[in-house]
Amino acid sequence: MRLKIKETVVFGMLGALMFASKLAFDALPNVHILAALIASITLVYRKKAVCPIYVFVFLLGLFSGFASWWIPHLYIWLPLYFGVLLIPKSLNDNKKAMICIIICALHGFLYGTLYAPFQAILFGVDIIAWIVAGLPFDLIHGISNACFSLLIIPIVKALKRVK
Repeated sequence: MRLKIKETVVFGMLGALMFASKLAFDALPNVHILAALIASITLVYRKKAVCPIYVFVFLLGLFSGFASWWIPHLYIWLPLYFGVLLIPKSLNDNKKAMICIIICALHGFLYGTLYAPFQAILFGVDIIAWIVAGLPFDLIHGISNACFSLLIIPIVKALKRVK
């Protein structure tokens, strides 16, 4: 995948925006705008959206430490990315946004489940116990993702202007 200079700059800035938005919401567990940003970026930039996602992941490790907790971030955003990537381009923006709300909410509800295999492999954690213990946090995560996903249409419009 070849990137133009403008795309490289924009993707760096979008990854930094994702990182800054995560920091802004750090006081609230599992509440952030990341899913809405990833969905919006994927709707506009399609396959190339993986670039700002991994800028974000790299910045997360760089500033918070490349410890074992960071490793799942290498794969945990991909189901969200691929889910949005599968949305047909031919749908109108409102239908795409509605599907994105569902995908973002599901990603939040399943976040602990996506994280569980890594915990089981590395630390021998019981997967079922991990998932059950995290259900309240995943509930908050899914609901907040759905709420922030209401911003997808204005974010997509802004990204299209940049593009």
